[in-house]
Amino acid sequence: MLQIKNLTVTHKKDMRTLVEDFSFVLNKGDRAVMIGEEGNGKSTLLKLIYDPALVDSYAEYTGEIVKNHIKAGYLPQELEERNREKSIWEFFTEESDFYNMSPKELSKISRELGIPADIYYSQQKMGELSGGEKIKLQMAGILMGNPHILLLDEPSNDIDIRTLEWMEQFMNSSHIPILYISHDETLIERTANVIIHLEQINRKTKPRYTVAKMDYKTYMENRARGLTNQERIARKEREEAEKQEERFRRIQQKVESDQRNISRQNPHGGKLLKKKMHAVKAMERRYQREAEDRTEIPETEDAIFIRFQKGTSIPNGKTVLEYSLDRLAVGDRLLSTQIHLTVKGPEKICITGANGTGKTTLLKKIAATMEGRTDIRAAYMPQNYEEKMDGSRTPPEFLEKTGDKEEISRIRTYLGSMKYTADEMDHCISQLSGGQKAKLFFLKMSLDGSNVLLLDEPTRNFSPLSGPVIRKLLADFEGAVISISHDRKYMEEVCDTIYELTDRGLEKK
Repeated sequence: MLQIKNLTVTHKKDMRTLVEDFSFVLNKGDRAVMIGEEGNGKSTLLKLIYDPALVDSYAEYTGEIVKNHIKAGYLPQELEERNREKSIWEFFTEESDFYNMSPKELSKISRELGIPADIYYSQQKMGELSGGEKIKLQMAGILMGNPHILLLDEPSNDIDIRTLEWMEQFMNSSHIPILYISHDETLIERTANVIIHLEQINRKTKPRYTVAKMDYKTYMENRARGLTNQERIARKEREEAEKQEERFRRIQQKVESDQRNISRQNPHGGKLLKKKMHAVKAMERRYQREAEDRTEIPETEDAIFIRFQKGTSIPNGKTVLEYSLDRLAVGDRLLSTQIHLTVKGPEKICITGANGTGKTTLLKKIAATMEGRTDIRAAYMPQNYEEKMDGSRTPPEFLEKTGDKEEISRIRTYLGSMKYTADEMDHCISQLSGGQKAKLFFLKMSLDGSNVLLLDEPTRNFSPLSGPVIRKLLADFEGAVISISHDRKYMEEVCDTIYELTDRGLEKK
C-alpha cells in the first residue's frame, strides 16, 4: 500500500505551488489515473513518489510519502537519453534482476508483453525502436524486478492501436496496483477506476485536487452536473442577496433621513430612531455573515482556447499532394513499397499502422516536399518537438518574427489564452511539459496562417480536458491535414480518410 500524506510540491524557480496538502492511498486493485491540464505537476508528482532525486533540481516538497518497503516500478514519459545508444542486450544487462531470471521466467514476461522471446539478446539500439517497442521493453525491465506497484507516465504515448489494446488488457488484468498518467481518453475510459484530478485555478495561483473512486465517464458527468448545480445555487443566492441589500439600503436611507430631520424638541422620537439605527446596523452585520457563507461560483481550470485565423481554407478540388515512393527504408531495412497518396482540397488524412512500419519516416519525407512550396503554407509538427524547436529559447522568442514590442505584447496575450502564466512565458522551452510545447506549435501554425498541417501524433500530449478542444479545432479547420495518429477519438471525430501503412504501401481502411 502506497500512502501519501499532506504532500505539498513547489517549483523552485517561480515558487509556484504545484500540489498542496495532497493525501491519497493506492490500494490493491486500484488503477488510478492522474488527469489535469499540461504543466500542472502530474509527472513531477509521479517522479517524486518513485524517487525524490528525480525532481530535486527544480522542485521541493513537504509531507510524507509512505511506501513501507514497497518496491515501485517506474515507466518514464520518454526513454532516458542515456539509454538511447545502448543495445537491447546492454539495456537488460544493467537490470540487476535480469541475471536472476530463468529462461522460463523471461519467456513468461515476453508472452505477457507480446514480444519475441529472444529479443533480450538483440544488438539493435534502443533509440532505433518504435514507440511501442520501447514501452514494452521498458515494461519488461520493470516486471523483472517484481514490483509491488506500477507508476506509469504516459504508457499510451507513441504506441499503435494493437499495442494500446494490449495495454488496456494488461492494466485491467494486472494484480499490481497502478498509478498512471495518460492523455488517451479511450484508455482512461476503459481502465481507470480511480480519478485523481489536479487543477490550477485563479490563473494558476491556487492548486486544487479531487480524488474520486469511480470510472472516468461517471466522474466527468458528476463533475459537470455538480458544477452546473453549484453555479445555479450561487447565482440564485446572489440574486436574493441583491434584493435584500436593496431593501436594506432603502431602510437605512430612510432612518438616516429621519435622523437628520427630527426636531430636537422630540427626544422620544430620537430615541426610537437610535433603536432603529441599531437594528439597521445589526441587519448589516447579519448580511455580511451570510455573504461569507454564500455558495461560491465554481472555479474551474478551463481547457485551452485557440483558433486558426481566417483565410486558411483550401479550395475544393485543389491538389494539395500527389506523392509516390517506390521504397520506404531506414538504413538497410525495407519498410514498405509502392506508396501512393493523393490529397485534394480540405481533406483530413490520418495514417495509422503498427509501430515500426515507418509512419514518421514517411511523414518527414512528405513534409520535406511541401515545406518549400509557395502555393500552400505548410507547417510540420514532428513527434519529437526538438527537431523544430530550440529548447534554449522562451515561448515568445520561438513565436516572434520581428521582435518589436507590439508583437511581443500580442504574443504574450495569445499565450495567456492558452493558460501560460507570466512566469512560464519566461521559462526556457526545454523546461516546459510536452503539452505546453504542443500548444506552442499550434499557436505558431495559427499565427503563420498555415493552411496545410502535417502532424505527427497531434493529440499525444494534450490532457483529456484539452483533447476535445484540439479535436474540434482540427475538425473545423478549413485547410488540409495530413497526420499520423493512434488516438481513436481523433480518428473518429477529425479524419475523413484513414490509411494503414503496411509493407505493401498505404491501404485505405
